[in-house]
Amino acid sequence: MLAIIVIALTALAMLAGQSLPERTGPPIENISVERTALEPGRITLTLRNTGPDAVTVAQVAVNDTFVDLVGAADPIGRLESQTITLDYPWITGQPYLVSMLTSTGLVIEHEIPAAVATPVPGVAFFGLMALLGTYVGVIPVLLGMLLLPVMRGAGVRAVRFVLAVTVGLLAFLIFDGTSEGFKLAAASSGAFGGGTLVVLGAAIAFLTLTCIDRYLRGRRPAGTTGASELRLALMISIGIGLHNLGEGLAIGSAYAVGELALGAFLVIGFTLHNTTEGLAIIAPLARRRRTPLLTLLGLGLIAGAPAILGAVIGAGVDNREVSALLLGVGVGAIIQVVIQIAPSLRTQGRSDLDPMVLVGVGVGILLMFLTGLVVPA
Repeated sequence: MLAIIVIALTALAMLAGQSLPERTGPPIENISVERTALEPGRITLTLRNTGPDAVTVAQVAVNDTFVDLVGAADPIGRLESQTITLDYPWITGQPYLVSMLTSTGLVIEHEIPAAVATPVPGVAFFGLMALLGTYVGVIPVLLGMLLLPVMRGAGVRAVRFVLAVTVGLLAFLIFDGTSEGFKLAAASSGAFGGGTLVVLGAAIAFLTLTCIDRYLRGRRPAGTTGASELRLALMISIGIGLHNLGEGLAIGSAYAVGELALGAFLVIGFTLHNTTEGLAIIAPLARRRRTPLLTLLGLGLIAGAPAILGAVIGAGVDNREVSALLLGVGVGAIIQVVIQIAPSLRTQGRSDLDPMVLVGVGVGILLMFLTGLVVPA
């Protein structure tokens, strides 16, 4: 084994000592617009070079009309970013096509489907984001947790059915978070891996939560089932919280560029969609005789409060790569939680699954799908 490592290091050293041949042929230029900010009479674009060669933006046209350009006087190196400002009297609601002409004559286009003034960050703006995160994260989760007394009055088979519904809910969140993450990654510059960021975030979260779970298992006294149920509820809360962090990021980023229509219908839609997450948290606690109110409140805040943080960060940063990475983190966390719940679905003394468990998983997926249809964004 040591000999293989020595040979590999020697080969790498030999490759490092050799100069790479220069690439011949025409330059390969590619620019991605990471952020678009619109102010009265001005359009600001943040550009990132995602190609192998340096790019110099020589001229810019908006709807086939050349405009005054400020910024990007120097070539933009690979993976570097620069900001350019265009003097243009845009009109709210109108579409615009920005054509960037490089020094080699290549035209790179960027479309603005509907011009909307970019909100100016401030105390009131971030306060609104925090309020929106509370509406879509904390309140729905706590509302769902109010069903705990009903769950305690149910039988063992009913509790197992609810746990199966929880698995269905989480399975839908895995699919939803993965698809949203890849969608954001596809819309990003791709300079930092694109869809790979979603997979990387999922792997990091899965391994981290696995370590946390092993640590909590090691601290649990032998024979304390209540501690095991509380541990499972905590893991579910963490997984849902990381998912809501990514959801808040997407909401904040969309609002920052004027793509999210705020209204009562949107709030109601997210509330219905996320209330089921509270049900998932209390499902393992139904077998406990008593759970302190502060413990329940803490679990609800762990699951819902990250939506507030995500909305504030998303509105201030508006970075698709960060949003894709954190959506992947949520996906990995929920996968780990599903693995934790799976053993509770089996009936003691039986190797096969109760048909009610399969029905419960299907009900959970269908429930999340139907409530998701209510959300217009």
